[in-house]
Amino acid sequence: MTAPSRTILIVEDDADLRATLAEQIALADGFDAVEAGTLAEAAAALGGEWARFDAVLLDVGLPDGDGREFCAELRRGGKRMPVIMLTGQDAEQDVVRGLDAGANDYVAKPFRPGELLARLRAQLRVFDNSEDAVFTVGPYNFRPAAKLLTEAARNRKVRLTDKECGILKFLHRAAGRPVPRQVLLNEVWGYSSAVTTHTLETHIYRLRQKMEPDPASAKLLLTAPGGYCLSSGADLAAAV
Repeated sequence: MTAPSRTILIVEDDADLRATLAEQIALADGFDAVEAGTLAEAAAALGGEWARFDAVLLDVGLPDGDGREFCAELRRGGKRMPVIMLTGQDAEQDVVRGLDAGANDYVAKPFRPGELLARLRAQLRVFDNSEDAVFTVGPYNFRPAAKLLTEAARNRKVRLTDKECGILKFLHRAAGRPVPRQVLLNEVWGYSSAVTTHTLETHIYRLRQKMEPDPASAKLLLTAPGGYCLSSGADLAAAV
């Protein structure tokens, strides 16, 4: 099993360019693409109940508004994922406006898909290790950089070790799909013959003690055939 896919939202009104970008992203290892032709479609995608986007490629000129203003709205709404602006307007003042609106990068058209993907990967690496990276895991907000789970409803904080944090990050990226034990070992501990599945099982046990209301009947960190997974939002809603 390879690393879980990162879901990228493409907001572009040029249907041919949008389709080309979606195809290139889908062909790249580790990415899935969702398309939107307008800001209204983008807002609907981002506002979906179980929506999870790792980054946004955002055109500036769209039929129903300015992408820079939309980016500023995303930031005001607390969305911190990387946003890369796509535009034919590459004058200095245009770039400054985009960055001031909260964009992480600004790519002028025409661009080479390979360069855009490289910039996207670079922004994702920065984000994953930033204080801004906050993921939802059940009732918790998960901040990998701080090695912290916070549960606002109970005013509770859970401190994590480096390995516990690594396990949760990888399982979260799998978006509910089972991750085999050996894949988790390789990703979190590296290729070390000294580490066994017992080591992983011990860390899973400790994570459940920290996260689960009833560790003996796990609802968040689940055992799956051959490995583990995090419960999806739909699973959690059904369990309430």
